Amino acid sequence: MAARSLSAIQECAEAIRTNGGASLAFQMDISNPDQIKEGIAQIREHFGEIDILVNNAGIVRDNLLLRMKEEEWKAVLSTNLDGVYYATKAVIGGMIRQRFGRVINIASVVGQMGNAGQTNYVASKSGLIGFTKALARELGGRNVTVNAVAPGFIETDMTRDLPEKTRSELEASIPLRRLGSVEDVAFGVRFLASKEAGYITGHVLNINGGIYM
Repeated sequence: MAARSLSAIQECAEAIRTNGGASLAFQMDISNPDQIKEGIAQIREHFGEIDILVNNAGIVRDNLLLRMKEEEWKAVLSTNLDGVYYATKAVIGGMIRQRFGRVINIASVVGQMGNAGQTNYVASKSGLIGFTKALARELGGRNVTVNAVAPGFIETDMTRDLPEKTRSELEASIPLRRLGSVEDVAFGVRFLASKEAGYITGHVLNINGGIYM
């Protein structure tokens, strides 16, 4: 497992070990191809070939396009889209050789419906959906599936800090009348990684409470 916040991912790795699993925690800048290669090499050294890749890293630098700085645009695209390219390219060779693999990309509902003040983020998530569909066609013949999960508004530290009025209006706009949980998203990812999802590829799984249909 990898993250820029090493202490946070170490806690997660420890929880996995406590529950009987095996884990490895290390830092990685997903926009740096050299760090990606080094990280993948460490994973293979400890665990062997990679069967499942979940591209989950992402950042936001929200601003209206008229005011958006070039560095805000480039930072989001390099992490949210370039990072997916680097990580996926680093692992699919092994998946092709073993004729099995699961690539799961975390997109977003705003990549489908748009959102004011997020042209950079929306562009990256829309691009990720297109990337998913194209790669699914490339790898299908090798029994490697490529899918995306598009979460809606999820209960996180950021959404918990919303003003009560804003949060109530947001919940009212969602047909299921609540924000999603991280578990809701995790269940979708787990399904796409499973044997039961072996005949699903190029698909975008919407986990958004119905806010976009």
